[in-house]
Amino acid sequence: MESPVFAIANQKGGVGKTTSAVNLSAGLAANGIDTLLIDLDPQANATSGLGLEKEEGTSAYGPLMGEGTLSEKIVESGREHLFAIRSERDLVATEVELPRDEDYLFRLKGLIDAVREEYGFGAIILDCPPSSTVLSLNALAAADYLVVALQCEYLAMEGLGEILSMQKQIKEGGVNSNLEVAGILMTMFDIRTNLSNQVVSEVRSHFGDQVFSSVIPRNIRLTEAPSFGQTIFEYEKSSSGALAYEKLAQEFISRFGLKPSKGE
Repeated sequence: MESPVFAIANQKGGVGKTTSAVNLSAGLAANGIDTLLIDLDPQANATSGLGLEKEEGTSAYGPLMGEGTLSEKIVESGREHLFAIRSERDLVATEVELPRDEDYLFRLKGLIDAVREEYGFGAIILDCPPSSTVLSLNALAAADYLVVALQCEYLAMEGLGEILSMQKQIKEGGVNSNLEVAGILMTMFDIRTNLSNQVVSEVRSHFGDQVFSSVIPRNIRLTEAPSFGQTIFEYEKSSSGALAYEKLAQEFISRFGLKPSKGE
């Protein structure tokens, strides 16, 4: 598949979704895979997590409203093989403005399809806003795969049913019949508690192979890195967080057959 599109989502905020979008993208890029990270969250945490400026007119808002192309918004991240489309507050307006048009659910898909034709990205990763916003629905309509970031807590499991039910509705309702669940990514795993182990084993017993074998630990370095505009690999490569995201990148490469760019 040319440029597979992965939407990283959860109905709930604070589950390590953006941390995973940034560091998975960086991990794939470090393995020579040309990766495009699209920040669709108006809070722009993925943008600042890469150390990129939030500037007016740099987000997907204009193209979504029919002004220009998504390709024009692509910037280099300052890291080899990693490119980004930044976010800023104007994306909030899409919630009100986009639904006025009949085809509003498919706006992002059309824009991303054009990017796929123009560029040979090895992977495109969408950092979705929490909750079922117009932008989240657009992301799921445009994606090939849904990656669910799930915190290792019992309350977080309630959100899992919601996002999987949304994926089913989008797939079976004709919005995006190609949308598959790439997998469930367990995040914020605390090695010191029985609870984390219980949640992981319960999710694995229900979903089996759909749960990634890589588990992301609760790690202070992961929470510190974004404030320096750095990925975990730049901030502390030997940390447990960096090792976990490197393992996840390898798992993606092997599970989805991702290929390094030519010349690597």
